[in-house]
Amino acid sequence: EQFQEVFSSLVTSMSEEAALQPPEGIFFDELSKIRLLEPEKLQQTEELREQCKAFVERIEQFQGIVGSFIGIMESAGKAVDQEKLKAIGSRNALKSISKQREAEQQQLQAMITERQAYLERLRLQYESLAKVQTDQEQAIEQLMSLN
Repeated sequence: EQFQEVFSSLVTSMSEEAALQPPEGIFFDELSKIRLLEPEKLQQTEELREQCKAFVERIEQFQGIVGSFIGIMESAGKAVDQEKLKAIGSRNALKSISKQREAEQQQLQAMITERQAYLERLRLQYESLAKVQTDQEQAIEQLMSLN
């Protein structure tokens, strides 16, 4: 019985102390709300949450900027490809025009050569006819001087 009395008085004194202190792992904040985290860790957790939100916002902003940049680069790439095709087309047209001019030049050169040969034939024919005329005039003069 004595043991029971001592034990119950010990339990009663421990209960009073325990009633004054919250159980381990339970805390009260400045508004007397029950918390499972220490106030310092709760504050660190809140700061980390705010930092995470800010980080996520920056990442979303960065993704938006990157998306815009990619869009701009894709449109610039398409414009470059179009200009490249135009340049290739222009170069091919220029080569075609150059070949066409060479062909025309060759045709004109052949025509000049042909006309020069024709002119030479006409000149020789003229000289021949002029000689015939001179010979005939001399023959007429000789015939007239004989009469």
